[in-house]
Amino acid sequence: MNIIIVSGRSGSGKSITLHLLEDIEYYCIDNLPVSMLPTLASHLKNSYDKIAIGIDARNLPHDLDQFHHMLEKFYAAGNRCEIIYLDADDNTLIKRFSETRRKHPLSNQNISLAEAIEKEKRLLEPIAHMADLRVDTTNYTIYQLREILTSRINRENRSLSLLIQSFGYKFGVPSDSDYVFDIRCLPNPYWETELRHQTGLDLPVQEFLDKKPETEQMRRSLIDFLEMWIPQYEATNRTYMTISIGCTGGQHRSVYLAKLIYDHFSKTRKNVQMRHRELL
Repeated sequence: MNIIIVSGRSGSGKSITLHLLEDIEYYCIDNLPVSMLPTLASHLKNSYDKIAIGIDARNLPHDLDQFHHMLEKFYAAGNRCEIIYLDADDNTLIKRFSETRRKHPLSNQNISLAEAIEKEKRLLEPIAHMADLRVDTTNYTIYQLREILTSRINRENRSLSLLIQSFGYKFGVPSDSDYVFDIRCLPNPYWETELRHQTGLDLPVQEFLDKKPETEQMRRSLIDFLEMWIPQYEATNRTYMTISIGCTGGQHRSVYLAKLIYDHFSKTRKNVQMRHRELL
Protein backbone atom coordinates (compact mmCIF):
# COMPACT_ATOMS: atom_id res chain seq x y z
CA MET A 1 0.00 0.00 0.00
CA ASN A 2 1.32 3.43 -0.98
CA ILE A 3 0.55 6.11 1.62
CA ILE A 4 1.29 9.83 1.28
CA ILE A 5 0.84 12.31 4.13
CA VAL A 6 0.25 15.88 2.95
CA SER A 7 0.80 18.74 5.37
CA GLY A 8 1.76 22.39 5.39
CA ARG A 9 0.55 25.81 6.38
CA SER A 10 -2.88 27.02 5.31
CA GLY A 11 -2.76 28.66 1.89
CA SER A 12 0.36 26.78 0.79
CA GLY A 13 -1.43 24.41 -1.60
CA LYS A 14 -2.49 21.38 0.47
CA SER A 15 -5.96 21.23 -1.07
CA ILE A 16 -4.51 21.47 -4.58
CA THR A 17 -2.15 18.62 -3.75
CA LEU A 18 -4.92 16.40 -2.38
CA HIS A 19 -7.08 17.11 -5.43
CA LEU A 20 -4.17 16.17 -7.66
CA LEU A 21 -3.64 12.93 -5.77
CA GLU A 22 -7.33 12.17 -6.07
CA ASP A 23 -7.04 12.69 -9.83
CA ILE A 24 -4.32 10.03 -9.98
CA GLU A 25 -6.47 7.56 -8.07
CA TYR A 26 -5.43 8.05 -4.47
CA TYR A 27 -8.11 7.64 -1.82
CA CYS A 28 -7.87 11.00 -0.03
CA ILE A 29 -8.77 11.92 3.53
CA ASP A 30 -8.36 15.51 4.74
CA ASN A 31 -7.83 16.81 8.28
CA LEU A 32 -7.19 13.43 9.89
CA PRO A 33 -6.44 13.49 13.64
CA VAL A 34 -2.84 12.35 14.04
CA SER A 35 -3.82 9.83 16.71
CA MET A 36 -5.95 7.95 14.18
CA LEU A 37 -3.14 7.37 11.69
CA PRO A 38 -2.12 3.83 12.75
CA THR A 39 -5.74 2.68 13.05
CA LEU A 40 -6.73 4.15 9.69
CA ALA A 41 -3.92 2.42 7.83
CA SER A 42 -4.84 -0.91 9.39
CA HIS A 43 -8.50 -0.43 8.51
CA LEU A 44 -7.92 0.54 4.87
CA LYS A 45 -4.92 -1.55 3.84
CA ASN A 46 -7.06 -4.29 2.30
CA SER A 47 -9.33 -1.85 0.48
CA TYR A 48 -7.05 0.67 -1.25
CA ASP A 49 -3.63 0.52 -2.89
CA LYS A 50 -3.00 4.27 -2.72
CA ILE A 51 -4.02 6.54 0.16
CA ALA A 52 -3.35 10.26 0.73
CA ILE A 53 -3.92 11.80 4.15
CA GLY A 54 -4.09 15.51 4.92
CA ILE A 55 -2.81 16.51 8.38
CA ASP A 56 -2.72 20.16 9.39
CA ALA A 57 -2.88 22.61 12.28
CA ARG A 58 -6.56 21.87 12.95
CA ASN A 59 -5.24 18.89 14.94
CA LEU A 60 -4.91 19.15 18.71
CA PRO A 61 -1.53 20.73 19.57
CA HIS A 62 -0.64 17.74 21.78
CA ASP A 63 -1.24 15.33 18.88
CA LEU A 64 1.03 17.37 16.60
CA ASP A 65 3.76 17.34 19.24
CA GLN A 66 3.43 13.55 19.32
CA PHE A 67 3.59 13.15 15.54
CA HIS A 68 7.00 11.47 15.66
CA HIS A 69 5.81 8.89 18.18
CA MET A 70 2.60 8.26 16.23
CA LEU A 71 4.66 7.67 13.11
CA GLU A 72 6.85 5.20 14.98
CA LYS A 73 3.73 3.19 15.90
CA PHE A 74 2.63 3.45 12.29
CA TYR A 75 5.95 2.02 11.08
CA ALA A 76 6.00 -0.64 13.80
CA ALA A 77 2.75 -1.98 12.35
CA GLY A 78 4.55 -2.59 9.05
CA ASN A 79 3.34 0.54 7.26
CA ARG A 80 5.46 2.96 5.23
CA CYS A 81 4.65 6.42 3.92
CA GLU A 82 6.00 9.53 2.24
CA ILE A 83 5.50 12.94 3.82
CA ILE A 84 5.01 15.98 1.59
CA TYR A 85 5.17 19.36 3.30
CA LEU A 86 4.11 22.52 1.46
CA ASP A 87 4.88 26.06 2.53
CA ALA A 88 5.28 29.63 1.25
CA ASP A 89 6.73 32.80 2.70
CA ASP A 90 4.59 34.72 5.19
CA ASN A 91 3.82 37.65 2.86
CA THR A 92 2.59 35.29 0.15
CA LEU A 93 0.32 33.43 2.58
CA ILE A 94 -1.12 36.71 3.85
CA LYS A 95 -1.74 37.86 0.28
CA ARG A 96 -3.48 34.61 -0.62
CA PHE A 97 -5.81 34.86 2.36
CA SER A 98 -6.55 38.51 1.56
CA GLU A 99 -7.38 37.67 -2.06
CA THR A 100 -9.69 34.78 -1.20
CA ARG A 101 -11.13 36.44 1.93
CA ARG A 102 -10.93 33.12 3.72
CA LYS A 103 -10.54 32.93 7.49
CA HIS A 104 -7.36 31.33 8.75
CA PRO A 105 -8.24 28.32 10.94
CA LEU A 106 -6.14 29.66 13.83
CA SER A 107 -7.13 33.34 13.68
CA ASN A 108 -9.75 34.91 15.92
CA GLN A 109 -10.55 38.23 17.58
CA ASN A 110 -7.38 37.99 19.63
CA ILE A 111 -5.02 36.51 17.02
CA SER A 112 -4.30 38.41 13.81
CA LEU A 113 -3.73 36.71 10.48
CA ALA A 114 0.03 37.27 10.65
CA GLU A 115 0.15 35.86 14.19
CA ALA A 116 -1.93 32.84 13.15
CA ILE A 117 0.42 32.10 10.25
CA GLU A 118 3.43 32.22 12.57
CA LYS A 119 1.69 30.07 15.19
CA GLU A 120 0.79 27.51 12.54
CA LYS A 121 4.44 27.26 11.53
CA ARG A 122 5.43 26.38 15.10
CA LEU A 123 2.65 23.81 15.46
CA LEU A 124 3.54 22.01 12.25
CA GLU A 125 7.29 21.97 12.82
CA PRO A 126 7.29 18.29 13.98
CA ILE A 127 5.82 17.28 10.61
CA ALA A 128 7.95 19.67 8.56
CA HIS A 129 11.07 18.29 10.22
CA MET A 130 10.25 14.75 9.06
CA ALA A 131 9.14 15.61 5.52
CA ASP A 132 10.51 13.57 2.62
CA LEU A 133 9.63 16.34 0.17
CA ARG A 134 9.32 20.04 0.99
CA VAL A 135 7.80 22.28 -1.66
CA ASP A 136 8.05 26.07 -1.49
CA THR A 137 4.99 27.29 -3.42
CA THR A 138 5.74 31.01 -3.05
CA ASN A 139 6.38 31.53 -6.77
CA TYR A 140 4.06 28.84 -8.15
CA THR A 141 0.76 29.28 -9.89
CA ILE A 142 -1.82 26.52 -9.36
CA TYR A 143 -0.90 25.01 -12.72
CA GLN A 144 2.85 25.09 -12.04
CA LEU A 145 2.32 23.44 -8.65
CA ARG A 146 0.25 20.68 -10.19
CA GLU A 147 2.87 20.14 -12.89
CA ILE A 148 5.81 19.84 -10.51
CA LEU A 149 3.92 17.59 -8.10
CA THR A 150 2.71 15.34 -10.91
CA SER A 151 6.25 14.85 -12.18
CA ARG A 152 7.58 14.00 -8.72
CA ILE A 153 4.75 11.98 -7.20
CA ASN A 154 3.34 10.07 -10.14
CA ARG A 155 6.64 8.48 -11.12
CA GLU A 156 6.89 5.12 -12.85
CA ASN A 157 8.73 3.42 -10.01
CA ARG A 158 9.54 4.19 -6.40
CA SER A 159 13.21 5.05 -6.86
CA LEU A 160 14.60 8.41 -5.78
CA SER A 161 12.97 11.40 -7.48
CA LEU A 162 15.71 13.91 -8.32
CA LEU A 163 14.98 17.56 -9.15
CA ILE A 164 17.75 19.76 -10.57
CA GLN A 165 16.79 23.43 -10.39
CA SER A 166 18.49 26.72 -11.17
CA PHE A 167 17.83 29.93 -9.25
CA GLY A 168 19.08 33.47 -8.74
CA TYR A 169 20.54 34.51 -5.38
CA LYS A 170 19.10 38.00 -5.80
CA PHE A 171 15.63 36.45 -5.50
CA GLY A 172 16.44 34.24 -2.50
CA VAL A 173 17.65 30.69 -1.95
CA PRO A 174 14.95 28.02 -2.50
CA SER A 175 13.90 26.80 0.94
CA ASP A 176 13.00 23.33 -0.35
CA SER A 177 16.60 22.49 -1.35
CA ASP A 178 18.55 19.49 -0.08
CA TYR A 179 21.82 20.72 -1.62
CA VAL A 180 22.61 24.28 -2.71
CA PHE A 181 25.61 25.03 -4.94
CA ASP A 182 26.86 28.57 -5.50
CA ILE A 183 28.41 29.00 -8.96
CA ARG A 184 28.74 32.79 -8.95
CA CYS A 185 32.51 32.34 -9.24
CA LEU A 186 32.11 31.40 -12.93
CA PRO A 187 32.49 34.06 -15.65
CA ASN A 188 29.20 35.91 -16.07
CA PRO A 189 27.68 36.17 -19.59
CA TYR A 190 25.56 39.07 -18.32
CA TRP A 191 28.50 41.41 -18.85
CA GLU A 192 28.59 40.54 -22.55
CA THR A 193 26.11 42.97 -24.13
CA GLU A 194 24.98 40.57 -26.86
CA LEU A 195 24.31 37.81 -24.29
CA ARG A 196 22.66 39.87 -21.56
CA HIS A 197 19.09 39.24 -22.67
CA GLN A 198 19.60 35.57 -23.51
CA THR A 199 19.59 32.62 -21.09
CA GLY A 200 21.58 29.49 -20.40
CA LEU A 201 19.23 27.64 -22.75
CA ASP A 202 20.50 29.68 -25.71
CA LEU A 203 23.42 28.40 -27.75
CA PRO A 204 25.52 31.62 -27.69
CA VAL A 205 25.49 31.63 -23.87
CA GLN A 206 26.39 27.94 -23.77
CA GLU A 207 29.27 28.49 -26.20
CA PHE A 208 30.53 31.40 -24.10
CA LEU A 209 30.55 29.25 -20.96
CA ASP A 210 31.98 26.19 -22.71
CA LYS A 211 35.06 28.22 -23.65
CA LYS A 212 35.83 28.84 -19.99
CA PRO A 213 37.79 25.99 -18.35
CA GLU A 214 36.14 26.81 -15.01
CA THR A 215 32.79 25.65 -16.40
CA GLU A 216 34.00 22.12 -17.07
CA GLN A 217 35.82 22.01 -13.74
CA MET A 218 32.64 23.03 -11.93
CA ARG A 219 30.50 20.56 -13.87
CA ARG A 220 32.88 17.70 -13.12
CA SER A 221 33.18 18.60 -9.43
CA LEU A 222 29.42 18.79 -8.92
CA ILE A 223 28.75 15.54 -10.77
CA ASP A 224 31.51 13.70 -8.89
CA PHE A 225 30.13 14.93 -5.57
CA LEU A 226 26.55 13.97 -6.41
CA GLU A 227 27.53 10.59 -7.85
CA MET A 228 29.25 9.80 -4.56
CA TRP A 229 26.53 10.97 -2.17
CA ILE A 230 23.16 10.40 -3.87
CA PRO A 231 23.49 6.60 -3.48
CA GLN A 232 24.14 7.14 0.24
CA TYR A 233 20.78 8.90 0.55
CA GLU A 234 19.08 6.17 -1.46
CA ALA A 235 20.48 3.59 0.95
CA THR A 236 18.44 5.24 3.71
CA ASN A 237 15.23 4.92 1.62
CA ARG A 238 15.22 8.59 0.70
CA THR A 239 12.37 9.28 -1.74
CA TYR A 240 13.00 12.83 -2.97
CA MET A 241 16.03 15.05 -3.46
CA THR A 242 16.25 18.64 -4.71
CA ILE A 243 19.57 20.02 -5.99
CA SER A 244 19.62 23.81 -6.38
CA ILE A 245 22.28 25.60 -8.42
CA GLY A 246 22.47 29.36 -8.07
CA CYS A 247 24.06 32.30 -9.82
CA THR A 248 23.30 35.99 -9.36
CA GLY A 249 20.17 36.38 -11.47
CA GLY A 250 19.31 32.77 -12.32
CA GLN A 251 19.38 33.45 -16.07
CA HIS A 252 22.70 32.26 -17.49
CA ARG A 253 25.27 30.25 -15.50
CA SER A 254 22.95 28.36 -13.16
CA VAL A 255 20.56 27.54 -16.00
CA TYR A 256 23.31 26.03 -18.13
CA LEU A 257 24.98 24.13 -15.26
CA ALA A 258 21.61 22.75 -14.16
CA LYS A 259 21.02 21.55 -17.72
CA LEU A 260 24.44 19.87 -17.88
CA ILE A 261 23.84 18.06 -14.60
CA TYR A 262 20.32 17.09 -15.64
CA ASP A 263 21.64 15.72 -18.94
CA HIS A 264 24.18 13.61 -17.06
CA PHE A 265 21.82 12.03 -14.54
CA SER A 266 18.88 11.59 -16.90
CA LYS A 267 20.98 9.11 -18.88
CA THR A 268 21.14 6.67 -15.98
CA ARG A 269 18.10 7.55 -13.85
CA LYS A 270 14.39 7.45 -14.64
CA ASN A 271 13.04 9.98 -12.14
CA VAL A 272 14.97 13.15 -12.95
CA GLN A 273 13.33 16.54 -13.49
CA MET A 274 14.73 19.98 -14.31
CA ARG A 275 13.32 23.37 -13.34
CA HIS A 276 14.56 26.91 -13.91
CA ARG A 277 12.91 28.98 -11.19
CA GLU A 278 13.63 32.42 -12.64
CA LEU A 279 12.59 31.45 -16.17
CA LEU A 280 9.02 30.47 -15.23
